[in-house]
Amino acid sequence: MFALRRVYVQRAAAAVTARSSVLATARPKMAVRAPTMPVTARRAYNETPQEAYGYRLAREFQLPDYTPEELANRNENANLLRLVAAYRMHGHQYAKLDPLGINGPKTTIPELDPARYGLKPGQTFNLNGILHVGKTSDASISREQASLETIAKHLENTYAGRIAYEFAHIPNSSERRWFAHMVESFEKKKFSADEKKRIQALLTKSEVFDLFMTKKFPQVKRYGLEGAESMMVALDSLFSTANVAGLKDIVLCMPHRGRLNLLTDLLAYNPTALFAKVKGTPEYPADEADVCTGDVLSHIAQSLDLTYPQAKEPMHVSLLHNPSHLEAINPVAMGKARAKQMDAFQSGKETDCYLGDRVMCVQLHGDAAFAGQGVVMETLGLSNLPHYTCGGSVHIIVNNQIGYTTPATNSRSTAYSSDVAKMINAPVIHVNGDHPEDVAYATALAVEYRNKFHKDIVLDVTAFRRWGHNELDEPGFTQPNMYKIIRARKSVPKLYEERLVAENIVSPTEVEALRDSWYKKLDADLDAVATYSAPATHLQGKWEGYVSPKEAVTKPVTGVAVDMLKKVGLASVAVPESMHVHQRLHKFHIQARAQRIEANKPVDWATAEAMAFGSLMLEGNNVRISGQDVGRGTFSQRHCMLVDQETERVYTPLNAMVPAGQQGMLEIANSSLSEFAVLGFEFGYSWESPKTLPIWEAQFGDFFNGAQIIIDTFVSSSEAKWLRQSGLVMLLPHGYDGTGPEHSTCRMERFLQLCNDPFNPTQPELPRNPNMHVVFPTTPAQHFHALRRQMVRNFRKPLIVVGPKTLLRLPQAVSTLEEMGPGTTFQPVLADPAIVDPKTVQRVVVCSGKFYYELAKERDAKNLTQQIALVRLEELCPFPVEEVQAQVAQFAHVKDWCYVQEEPQNQGAYTFVEPRLRALVPHNVRYIGRVSAAAPATGVGAIHRKEQAAVLAAAVAL
Repeated sequence: MFALRRVYVQRAAAAVTARSSVLATARPKMAVRAPTMPVTARRAYNETPQEAYGYRLAREFQLPDYTPEELANRNENANLLRLVAAYRMHGHQYAKLDPLGINGPKTTIPELDPARYGLKPGQTFNLNGILHVGKTSDASISREQASLETIAKHLENTYAGRIAYEFAHIPNSSERRWFAHMVESFEKKKFSADEKKRIQALLTKSEVFDLFMTKKFPQVKRYGLEGAESMMVALDSLFSTANVAGLKDIVLCMPHRGRLNLLTDLLAYNPTALFAKVKGTPEYPADEADVCTGDVLSHIAQSLDLTYPQAKEPMHVSLLHNPSHLEAINPVAMGKARAKQMDAFQSGKETDCYLGDRVMCVQLHGDAAFAGQGVVMETLGLSNLPHYTCGGSVHIIVNNQIGYTTPATNSRSTAYSSDVAKMINAPVIHVNGDHPEDVAYATALAVEYRNKFHKDIVLDVTAFRRWGHNELDEPGFTQPNMYKIIRARKSVPKLYEERLVAENIVSPTEVEALRDSWYKKLDADLDAVATYSAPATHLQGKWEGYVSPKEAVTKPVTGVAVDMLKKVGLASVAVPESMHVHQRLHKFHIQARAQRIEANKPVDWATAEAMAFGSLMLEGNNVRISGQDVGRGTFSQRHCMLVDQETERVYTPLNAMVPAGQQGMLEIANSSLSEFAVLGFEFGYSWESPKTLPIWEAQFGDFFNGAQIIIDTFVSSSEAKWLRQSGLVMLLPHGYDGTGPEHSTCRMERFLQLCNDPFNPTQPELPRNPNMHVVFPTTPAQHFHALRRQMVRNFRKPLIVVGPKTLLRLPQAVSTLEEMGPGTTFQPVLADPAIVDPKTVQRVVVCSGKFYYELAKERDAKNLTQQIALVRLEELCPFPVEEVQAQVAQFAHVKDWCYVQEEPQNQGAYTFVEPRLRALVPHNVRYIGRVSAAAPATGVGAIHRKEQAAVLAAAVAL
């Protein structure tokens, strides 16, 4: 739609023509280079990215450097160059960006005074290599030279008008020159009458929708778009530009403001469905009522195909569900976009496609949230990392100039809300939201930058909020002066309508006819609510064939052939002869693992995990494990990626089990030091790709709490709120070994509290479909089966693994290959293998995790092996009712039952397990463990040992 013509000075430079742009009919020639490894990225990959896991770096675009003639002119007219550089750096401070006129431009900026640089009126300058004044498609009026007056006017119009730019801070000189060319040497777009009518329609329909909602539903908090209707124009320009440029998918996330306006217009969401929701009708199908709780209006999602004129094929747009926690959706959207791109690579259909070519992430933000929420910084920090980049995101800040009731002066310490994006050197385009055509142009420019350089860019649309935080608030309580101005002015749609009437593009009659017709359509949609029923919109596309389970307590066979286990195990330590492996790894990891497998000896935790990964990959699944130090493993146990000791190149053995294309891929994503954004990213990945086993591992178990918002609003509740399944796995190292308060526990009690395990002791036969599975495995085989179960089932559930630390190397914590062989499966409860005759048992101790091995050692040392049975709860949610009942039946004669844990009584699994055991065991189940505590563990070694010994002694004291 918004094709903006650009004409640049053409240079003689060898270049490969970039793909066609909707912003230009001619452009500076750019060298298109093969995706080479930047120095900072080389350590993450093999000889080529494809050898590692199918990753393809984004294309690189680079402008040629200045010619000798241009450099000579820049030296000769250095003072003019200083003035131009000052406008590029400081011009935005002089721009007219605020539609309310409250935060006006600076009146004096010394750096923009030509006299400061010794420049005098009447002087004429050669502009070659300095500035692009008057470059047009008409050669007769193009100038290689211009007067100072012409130059100054051009600089002010370019950099200090209703659009302002911040790009001088970008360290890449090619990007800076590209921006200078784009904004200085062009003919401003003259929108056609049809294009202006489309803009008018977008603005008008948005306003009419808000007026309709006000009249029909005056008590509903709809978070309307009034004051920022130009957001609709921005997104239309973005969709059009992206579609014509050849993008196939846009993953879109946004907060609540303006969401309903966007849904019911550009995203073609059925207004009848919306009105039905307002009137109290669930947005989910009736047959999902036992699973779904639904969500509020401002969290509704939509997915559709859009096709714009001049586009070759449709483009799919996905607006994601979001929680009320502002900006939490951002990393989720990035992860989903990344997964879409990786799936396209593996499909084999996109052989000439690189990262960002076909999928784009678009993130909408509020001004206060963008500056205030830490997840924004964390997510921006992922944007250029090789395992997390999605080829550049376009960020659009819908700038209301206020956060709830807090003015900008109190909500941030920076001049602009967008300044946080400078941490990744992202360019920023500011635009006055009162001028929709400028917004359309600025958005198209932002998309062009993103498509060229595959980096993030920010569009800051300065607007206002006609009402309070919602339509029921009174903003005059806290911002009286701002709202005097707002209430005295006309709306953005009204102003634009008046402009088009003055230009004779539309008549007053046509304006009213459009308003009337849209209102009547909405009225008809409202009337249709009486016969509306929600359709099923989940489990489509890549999720077709999966089911929404009514019963999640299943025991699928997850074992595989022993020969396959051996093949995978040996492949996990097979390295090229030319690779220089660390000598300790060669001896204690590669040789030791190979020898144990070849001798058919039991294997340790890391080996069983590698066998789970590799067997899933040979079945066509992908595996992605993400987190801090996951390649090596926090405890130096995994080593699923090996680093050449001379070249630092990385080799991933499991990606070379069979010829390329005949197996899934393993992506090892050593992450930044972030939990919130990284876990959100992995969750978004899991939403998109059910054929990928997505794993996030905490460095230590309790580090997950930096991502608690993701766990609360996505991991534990996305299926209930939105019918969106996820197979995300969280590996959380846990165990009391004297490491203090922050490294001992994964706080499993928090996850168990979030579980909706519907156990009813009076009706244990009822279907059970909990939202998450929580396991506390004690053997490598159990870990193996739990991971494989995630992919074998025909549905997806998040899996929380209370993972090992000391068990990783405990000689007793090993499993035979037969325990992972054909016909085997995950066991929710493990009976005591040491008991010969159940009748000799006098006490039953129920426990979980590594404490089992300590209890067994203490028991055996006191020669009480046959008197005390240790029953392991391997799965806490869903609670293993039938398996516990079997143990109760086996030890029916025993009246002494106790639950033992090493965690304090108010922590660990006790509060979750106790009422369930009480309902199933016909005797009192005593608690043995640490007393309730504020901190998870002591930081004093002697006290830890004393506490641990006391718990062990009490557990085995008959």
